[in-house]
Amino acid sequence: MSGWSSIEICAGAGGQALGLEQTGFHHVRLVEIDPDACQTLRLNRPLWTVTAGDVRQFDATAFRGVDLLAGGVPCPPFSVAGRQLGPEDERDLFPEALRLVEETAPRAVLLENVRGILDARFAEYRAGLLATLGKMGYVGGWKLLNASDYGVPQLRPRAILVAVQAELSDSFSWPDKVSVPPPSVGKCLHDLMAEREWRGADAWREQAAGIAPTLVGGSKKHGGPDLGPTRAKRQWAALGVDGNGLADAAPPPEFTGMPRLTARMTARLQGFPDSWLFYGRKTAAYRQIGNAFPPPMAAAVGAQIAECLRIAAGRKVRIA
Repeated sequence: MSGWSSIEICAGAGGQALGLEQTGFHHVRLVEIDPDACQTLRLNRPLWTVTAGDVRQFDATAFRGVDLLAGGVPCPPFSVAGRQLGPEDERDLFPEALRLVEETAPRAVLLENVRGILDARFAEYRAGLLATLGKMGYVGGWKLLNASDYGVPQLRPRAILVAVQAELSDSFSWPDKVSVPPPSVGKCLHDLMAEREWRGADAWREQAAGIAPTLVGGSKKHGGPDLGPTRAKRQWAALGVDGNGLADAAPPPEFTGMPRLTARMTARLQGFPDSWLFYGRKTAAYRQIGNAFPPPMAAAVGAQIAECLRIAAGRKVRIA
């Protein structure tokens, strides 16, 4: 198979996997613990090999030499909503990611998390991760990227860790921002809001003139299908959206007031194509969507990693 090989852990609904696929990576294995998300991956990509289970029990030694180890390890240990317990939180899977790096010796590593991990309180923890990677022969660093800089109509800042084998380090550079700003929520979702011939759709499009606040998927323990905490709901209201829940369908013709988004609308705001299906009922689908790494964002970083690998391959050819 052409392209670069990849293993992805904590794959979720496939946002990162889809973005990486778009930049030439083929996934030799995806690992995900949530049954609904596993079904979503299989539904959209029947040829992907999905391991359903806890990454702590995943043995990756058979994949030694893979080009990329990627993943979006759980965010609650480093998010404000999760009380920022960091390594004291049992959900911290960075140690497992490091174990898998040691087992597979990939040429590159890509891990993403919430902005909170870049807080000063975690400086020592971040440095420790980079030091461990350094001992294994990698050069890496953290960078805060915003989804809106890559065409996604949503704020969504993400902390990205990229590490590459030392001999590749001079070939990697972080992606540039795209030159075209993202569409507004109104422009992005107008056709979906109008699909049942809601008469207020055009006026709503004009009100929803900004980009969305960060979507929050929540966890199985906390929260239903709403669009985030109180502050986020106020931001949604300013865009003419009722953030207190999700709708099953677009507004009917005579609807008045603020509409709610459907799961499909939130998926589009995350940068998923409309063809990407989500397994499960509304709450389960939205949880997958809200926790996803936007595919365009993953593609931007993935393209830079792929270019790094391409340059390195070219050097080997010339040397040979």
